[in-house]
Amino acid sequence: MLINLSEITTVQRQQYLQHAIAPRPIAFASTIDAEGNVNLSPFSFFNLFSSDPAIVIFSPSRRVRDNTVKHSLLNVQEVPEVVINIVDEDMVQQTSLASCEYEKGVNEFLKAGFTQEPATLVKPPMVKESKIKLECKVIEVKPLGTNGGAGNLVICEVLCMHIDETILDGKGMIDQRKIHHVARLGSNWYARITPDNLFEVEKPNTKLGIGVDKLPSFIREHNTLTGNHLGQLANVDILPAAEATFRDEKLSQLAQTTNGEKAKQIAQYAAELLNEGKVNEAWQALLRLAQ
Repeated sequence: MLINLSEITTVQRQQYLQHAIAPRPIAFASTIDAEGNVNLSPFSFFNLFSSDPAIVIFSPSRRVRDNTVKHSLLNVQEVPEVVINIVDEDMVQQTSLASCEYEKGVNEFLKAGFTQEPATLVKPPMVKESKIKLECKVIEVKPLGTNGGAGNLVICEVLCMHIDETILDGKGMIDQRKIHHVARLGSNWYARITPDNLFEVEKPNTKLGIGVDKLPSFIREHNTLTGNHLGQLANVDILPAAEATFRDEKLSQLAQTTNGEKAKQIAQYAAELLNEGKVNEAWQALLRLAQ
């Protein structure tokens, strides 16, 4: 199905895009106006864009329904400061409640049951219940259009971070397994990031991976191995050779197979090893196929 975005409504366009571009992190933004009225609202058009300077951007879009703008946008235009509170599973229902379109001057901290906590460098308060808070100054607000649905990029420099020590590892860094992030999907859907659905993908090393095109054809064309498997195997910088000293009991047993299924079973075992992140062991198993 080909969809030309110029030929569908803004509501339809938003539905397709928000389902396709997901999961998205949530900026739970605390802002304040010139009179001192506090606003708290979540935005899933949000991400990190630079480390030096430390820049994050969120986008309060104009409402599709009536083309009005959100209080958060008006506030950062008056007082160019914001606290971005990171949302985890423990606070997601209250965060959603804070997205209600209350009248200007209504404090969403009170409506959603969150606790205000003074920031150290900016005027808007922090959400005490959030385990990570980013105090930011707004360096630019860039409108992307004037129609309903048009975004307004709020470009923020992160001045300091507050991090709950319970989510740190032994080296004082954030442990991804300890902060149960929540991400936004399309419609009413969210995703929870918990240890049981995390997996690691080894980054390409400083040397160039050989690439899938350089894999031996008996590996590249084997129907047992998926594209993910090939990507793992191709991330080595030198094509491995069989190691005479390599020992693996299961592989030795498979090598003795005489029913014509040996090649298939060895490839399946290599796939299992790759699923466990054991790339070198998988290579050694697959190299048996060429012997």
